[in-house]
Order: sequence, then structure tokens, then C-alpha cells
Amino acid sequence: MTGYMRSLRLLHPLIVVALIVALVLLQGPSGSEAGKLAVGTLGDVAAFMFPVWAWAARALLDTQPDEQRALSSTAVRRASVPAWAGLLAAYCVNLCLGVLALAVPLLQAFAAESPGRAILTGVALCPLVAVAGTLLGAWTSRAVLPDPGVSLLALLGGAVALLLLGMGRLSPLSVPMIGWIRSAHDGPGRFVSDFPAIALHLALWSLVVGAGYVLHHRTRH
Repeated sequence: MTGYMRSLRLLHPLIVVALIVALVLLQGPSGSEAGKLAVGTLGDVAAFMFPVWAWAARALLDTQPDEQRALSSTAVRRASVPAWAGLLAAYCVNLCLGVLALAVPLLQAFAAESPGRAILTGVALCPLVAVAGTLLGAWTSRAVLPDPGVSLLALLGGAVALLLLGMGRLSPLSVPMIGWIRSAHDGPGRFVSDFPAIALHLALWSLVVGAGYVLHHRTRH
């Protein structure tokens, strides 16, 4: 994380988040349905941030030199420790980015007097989606895909593929992005009632993908 910040790579996702906030999120909801629209914005934030979280995680994991990664894998007792450490570092950075992205929509939701349970649901959704985004970024990092061009294409292609999968019959294999966006825009009550199923889907997807990443790291190192 120190190297990620000192190399100023952190500025890249920060600029993207600032642009999203300035160009999209600052235009707060108004009118008789402002409370409902504000809740929908909370679902949109998670969707906007998913590829940003994946990109930030990939950049952070790629900051560590290959020689240092090899030494770390040799020094620790368990081969899975460096993988968990990298995922935790990337997730912490992504949580900070999520706080910045959520600040304005939360203020707008409170100002529009959106239901408290719906606001808490929107807040709880982002850390779960951040886990999925972090794992997508980890799978496209240099430790898995050494070629930078292939890595970038895999990141973009993976994000698009997950979005397309979520629209069809194979949606259980994807991140339920379409599901939470639809629920958030259908109203606060629908958003709250659908959240347990969405959270379970995200947790199971992250568990499978995360276990695969750690297993790959152990077998490779």
C-alpha cells in the first residue's frame, strides 16, 4: 500500500471517482420522488464503482516487484499468506474509494428523507461489491497474467462478460449487478427486501472466485 501511494498510482482511481461524483452524482434528485431516486443512486454507485475497484486492485497488486513477491512467498510459512495480504491491502484501498464515492449520494439521500433501512442497505451493498471487484482485479494482476496488455484486456473483458452474463440464463455465474440496480430503482421497499438474496449471491460468488485465486497462488508459488 505504501508503494502504491508513493508511486502516485492511487491518483488514477481517485481522478475517476472525482469525475463520477462531479459529472453524475452531484446532480441530486428532485421532485416528489426524490427519496426513491436517491435510493436508486446508491445502487448506481455500486455499479459505477465495480470496474473502478477491479482496476484499483489490479494496480495495487502490480505495484509490488516480482522479486519482492517471490521473496515474500519464500519467507512466510504458508504460501497463501501473500495472497491474502495482497487481497486485504487492495480491499482496504477500495473501501476508502467507496467512502469517497458514497459521500455525496448519502447526503442527498438524507436530504431527500429516504427511508433509513434503504440507506443502510445501499451502504451495506458497497462493501460486498468491493470484494467482488477486488477479486476480479486480483485475477487480472501480473501475478496471474504477466503480460500487461493481456491483463488489461482481461480486466475489461471480464467486467463486460460479467455484465452480459447477468442479463441471461447464466446470471447465477455472474455478479448480480442487474439485479441490485433494478431493485434499487424499483423503490426502497423492494431494495430492502431483495438485499438478502443479492448479498448471498455476492458472498457465494466471492467465496468461489476468492478460493480459486488463493489456490492458484499456492500452486504457483
